[in-house]
Amino acid sequence: MSEPVLILTMKWGTLYGPDYVNNLARGVRENLARPHRFICFTDDAAGLDEGVEALPLPDLGLPPGHKDSRWRKLALFRRDLGLEGTALFLDLDQVIVDSLDPFFDLPGDFYIIRDDDLFRAKPLRRVNPERDAFLHSVGNSSVFRYRVGEHAYILDAFLADPAAATAKYEISQQFQSAQLAAHGHLNYWPKGWCVSFKNDCVPRGFASYFRDPALPAGAKIVVFAGNPKMDVALRGGGQKWYRRIGDVSWLRKLWEQGRG
Repeated sequence: MSEPVLILTMKWGTLYGPDYVNNLARGVRENLARPHRFICFTDDAAGLDEGVEALPLPDLGLPPGHKDSRWRKLALFRRDLGLEGTALFLDLDQVIVDSLDPFFDLPGDFYIIRDDDLFRAKPLRRVNPERDAFLHSVGNSSVFRYRVGEHAYILDAFLADPAAATAKYEISQQFQSAQLAAHGHLNYWPKGWCVSFKNDCVPRGFASYFRDPALPAGAKIVVFAGNPKMDVALRGGGQKWYRRIGDVSWLRKLWEQGRG
């Protein structure tokens, strides 16, 4: 039997309860045929299902005097993470809707969502072509695959001067993408595998008043980039005068799949 692949997620603080972890783990179990371990790095393992492996949050390794821990996810690139093998990282606020096996079948060192694939075109960005080109290259770290320990250069570069990194880049996925690109490891999932709830599922503009949200063909994961957030949308919230969010019971059922 082949070695189990790793499914990783992180939970700290009080923004997400254990139900997010448990529902995500069930979604993985329902949609991943190959052997796997589901691992949650967390500061509070209370309420997690028996099939979830809870491990302490990895230390980011910030130098004395630098206490900005918003980029905590970069700690996944530690050489001494304590795990081996191929890992798929999943943020908690997303819904698995189809097989995850293809995410492990693509050849290559690293895969991530192209952030622009989750949003509608931003024509005004073109006034600064260099900035536009960079932002078009940025990966959205909600879903990425890597070999544990093989991209430690990302964390090394950050820890070399964290103040400079946080000053130059707005969020960690921009810094992470720049490092991956510099090493020739920045590859993107096929467009349409990871879709935005707001931009891909909800009909655009006033068409939303006539059609309910629907899953695009070929989608495997629904990501909640921007607003509304997942908990709001699954409760039927997030309505705007220009955007109605209709019946999402099908998506809520998928999020809770395997429960009961």
